Amino acid sequence: MIKVLSILWNSFKMALQELKVNKLRTFLSLFGITIGIFCIIGVLATIDSLKSKISNDLSGLGSNSIFIDKWDYNGGPEYPWWKFVKRPSMKISEMEFVQKRSTLASNIAFFVSTSASFSYEENQLKGVNLYGVTGDFNKIQSFNIGNGRYFNETDFNRGVPFCVIGNKVASELYGKAEKALGKTISYGGRRLQVIGVVEKQGSSMIGGFDYDKACIVPYNYYASIFNPDNNNPYIMVQAKPGIPSKALQDELNGIMRQLRKLSPTQEDNFTCNDVAQFKDQIESVFGAINNGGWAIAGLSLLVGAFGVANIMFVTVRERTSQIGLKKAIGAKSSTILYEFLLESAFLCIVGGLVGLFLVWLLTVALGAVLPFPIFIAPSIVVLAMSICIILGMISGIIPASIAAKMNPVEAIRTK
Repeated sequence: MIKVLSILWNSFKMALQELKVNKLRTFLSLFGITIGIFCIIGVLATIDSLKSKISNDLSGLGSNSIFIDKWDYNGGPEYPWWKFVKRPSMKISEMEFVQKRSTLASNIAFFVSTSASFSYEENQLKGVNLYGVTGDFNKIQSFNIGNGRYFNETDFNRGVPFCVIGNKVASELYGKAEKALGKTISYGGRRLQVIGVVEKQGSSMIGGFDYDKACIVPYNYYASIFNPDNNNPYIMVQAKPGIPSKALQDELNGIMRQLRKLSPTQEDNFTCNDVAQFKDQIESVFGAINNGGWAIAGLSLLVGAFGVANIMFVTVRERTSQIGLKKAIGAKSSTILYEFLLESAFLCIVGGLVGLFLVWLLTVALGAVLPFPIFIAPSIVVLAMSICIILGMISGIIPASIAAKMNPVEAIRTK
C-alpha cells in the first residue's frame, strides 16, 4: 500500500513539474483534451437538463394519457392539415359515451380553450388562456392549487361563473395571489369570481398548457358563452394504473369508430393521440444530438491523446539519465512503467478539469437565458474523469514501455 501511494505521489509531482517547466507546450498538448471534455460534457449536461425539463412538461400533459382530437399530433413536412380540418369536432356527448364504454380508462375530461383579455379595475392582461374543462381535468393534469380551492361537482354541473386563475394572472391583476381570492375578474363585458389560484408552473418547452397565464372555468359555463366547435375541443383520457397507453389507445379507437358509425372500409375521422409518442420522438432527436457531440468530442480527444503522447515521449527522452539512475539503485521496470502511465493520466485529468470548469461557466451563462436550469450530474463528472484516465493510460503506454525497458547503464550515460 505504501509503495502504491509512493508511486502515485511521485507521478503527481512529475506531472506538476511538467506543467511548471513547460507551461506553453503542456497547455497546447492538453488543449485537445480540454476541448474534447468540454464538448461531450457540455452536450450531455445540456441534453440531460433539457430532457428533464421536457419530461416534466410531458408529465404535465397527463401521464399515460390519450388525447382524442380531430387533429393528428405527429406533424411532419407532409402533414395533411386539409384532411384533418374537415373532420368533425369532438362533442361533450362523445366524451360521455366513451366514459360509459371504456373499461381501461380511469379519468376522462373534456377540454376546450380560447384566448381573451382580462382586467381588474385599471389593470389589464392580454392573451390569457381561457380553459373550459370538466370534472376529471385536474386528475389528469399536473398542477396544484396554491391559494383557495378547485371546483366541486356542483360548480361543474351548474356551470357557475367561478374561475381558477394562474399565478401570473393573479400577480399582474391583483399584485399578490392571495389578494385575488373572492375578487371578480372581467373579460369581454362578463365577470367571473376567483375561487382559486394555481401554483406557479413556469414556462413549457413543448407548448401544451400554460397555467401561469390561464383562467380555468367549468365547461358548462364556457359552453354557455362560446361555441366549443369553433375552438378545437378534445377529449383527454387517462389509463388505469398498470394499463399501457397503447392498450387504451386501441380500445378508444374501437369505441370512437363505433360511436361515429364508421364502416370497416372508412378511415378514422378522429385521432387517438398518445402522449407517450412525444417522448419517443424527443428521445430520437436527443440521440442524434448525443451522437454528434460524441463525434466532435472524439476528434478533439484523439488530437489531445496525440498531444499527451508527444509530451510523454519528450519527457522520457529528457529523463533518460534519471530513469537509468533509478533502475541502477533497484527500481523495478514495473515501477517505472506505472509512474509514467500515472503521470500521463494526471496530465489528462488536468485537461479534463479545465474542460469541466469551462462547462460549469457555460451552465451559469445558459442558465441565465434559458427557461430551465442546466445542471452537471455526478455521473457525467465520473464519466469525464474516467475518459481522462483511460485516455491518459492509452496515450502514455508506449512512452512508459520504452522507459521501463531501458538499460540502466546506457540510460545513465545519456546526456
